[in-house]
Amino acid sequence: MPIYHKLGEIPKKRHTVFRQKNGELYAEELFGTVGFVGMSSLVYHLYPPTIVASAEMPYSVAPTIAVEKNLKAMSFNGFDIKPEDDYLKSRKTLLVNNDLHVGLAAPREFSKDYFYKNADADELIFVHVGSGTLKSMYGQIDFQYGDYLVIPRGTVYQIDFDGKDNRLLYVESFSPILTPKKYRNDFGQLLEHSPFCERDLRLPQNLETIDEKGEFKILIKKQGMMYPYTYSRHPFDVVGWDGYNYPYAFSIFDFEPLTGRIHMPPPIHQTFEGNNFVICSFVPRLYDYHPEAIPAPYHHSNIDSEELLYYVDGDFMSRNNIEKGQLTLHPGGMPHGPHPGAVERSIGKKETEELAVMIDPFRPWMITEEAIKIELPDYYKSWQH
Repeated sequence: MPIYHKLGEIPKKRHTVFRQKNGELYAEELFGTVGFVGMSSLVYHLYPPTIVASAEMPYSVAPTIAVEKNLKAMSFNGFDIKPEDDYLKSRKTLLVNNDLHVGLAAPREFSKDYFYKNADADELIFVHVGSGTLKSMYGQIDFQYGDYLVIPRGTVYQIDFDGKDNRLLYVESFSPILTPKKYRNDFGQLLEHSPFCERDLRLPQNLETIDEKGEFKILIKKQGMMYPYTYSRHPFDVVGWDGYNYPYAFSIFDFEPLTGRIHMPPPIHQTFEGNNFVICSFVPRLYDYHPEAIPAPYHHSNIDSEELLYYVDGDFMSRNNIEKGQLTLHPGGMPHGPHPGAVERSIGKKETEELAVMIDPFRPWMITEEAIKIELPDYYKSWQH
């Protein structure tokens, strides 16, 4: 849950007269989610954000489903996603359900020919390779390896990448992406036992008010369609804003792991949540310190949820032969657990350097054609001795 933030110039009271030097009123916009009861910000534009010059024919960007129902453990080699020049074209959706989509991208750049807005979903982008600057009407956020970028739905943005080699994991959530409720008090403040706090969140800075007239294309994603709109004014014409609804960054390296004498279950790694799913961060940490502890996880029958793990770096202690950028899917209804030898291997170990992102939905995944292209087909047999 973001904290109250403001940048630029705003009037003393909401919804009151606020004029520019030329006497024109600033255009006030309430930008919020979940109707009028979710997080929102009040934004002040030089011009109304409604000046549409043209709208082109929409086209489908809906993923094609290859496997609608699945009960097989699967794995995918994420680094087999081929780099592409354009940011949006590089995004390959791999797994979907009614609550969220998950995909990978390897963009060489974000074209300056358009801006992008996801009108359906909050986006969470995990930066595996690359660095740059996320730009929106709220300001700028610099990012690098290990950062999560949380972008509320409806946010118009561009990304300036520092180089051509970029690898991203992304989540599109049809509900707001929030910090875990169990770590917040009634006022939304992160509690003392939370593995991160407000100081770790990086909020937009360097608000730049761009007063330009012209043709500004915004590609708007809605219900699996892309709608090309052209506006007459630059979308980053904001002079000031305040509120709770804005993009922010959080580094996986600022997640402070919770440990115990014996093996702790995955919820201790939880970092974000949405409707019917959680996102967890596995980070370098000390192992369990009971003298007879088994650090490797026990076998688990995840009857009510799917487990999707994205391996970022290090040696993941419960798996054999895992590479950077690989994903594993363990479907609900089937037991899963450590690979052969992993349990014995873990005994007596003091720490792990593993780095991974886990996404657990409470509704089954459907598998797309893009996922099948990068599948490692024999993964489900990998527990054989």
